[in-house]
Amino acid sequence: MLQSKELSIFEDLVYQATSKIARGKVSTYAQIAKEIGREKSYRAVGNALHKNPFAPLVPCHRVVYSTGRLGEYAFGKKKKMALLKEEGIIISNDQIVDFQEKLFKF
Repeated sequence: MLQSKELSIFEDLVYQATSKIARGKVSTYAQIAKEIGREKSYRAVGNALHKNPFAPLVPCHRVVYSTGRLGEYAFGKKKKMALLKEEGIIISNDQIVDFQEKLFKF
C-alpha cells in the first residue's frame, strides 16, 4: 500500500493500521500495537508515527493516549487539536469528550 524503501516492516504495519482510522474517530497507540500483533509496542508505535512520512494520508493526528488525552504530534499539539476539531472531535482540557464513543474499532 505505502511505498518507501526506508520503512521498516514495523513502521509499514503501523502506517497501514493507522490508515484505517475513519474520519471523526480516534485510536490509541495501544490499539494499534495490538492490531499489528505487537501488543506491548505502543511506545514504538508512537515513535513510528512521530516520523510518519505519509501525513495526512496516514492520519497520525487521530492517534491518542489510552486515557483519551491528545498526546504528542510532530506538527505540534495545536495543529493536532485543530485537525481533530475539524473532524468533529470535541476536546476539553487536552481530553477527548465522549472518548469511548469516538474510538475506532479495528
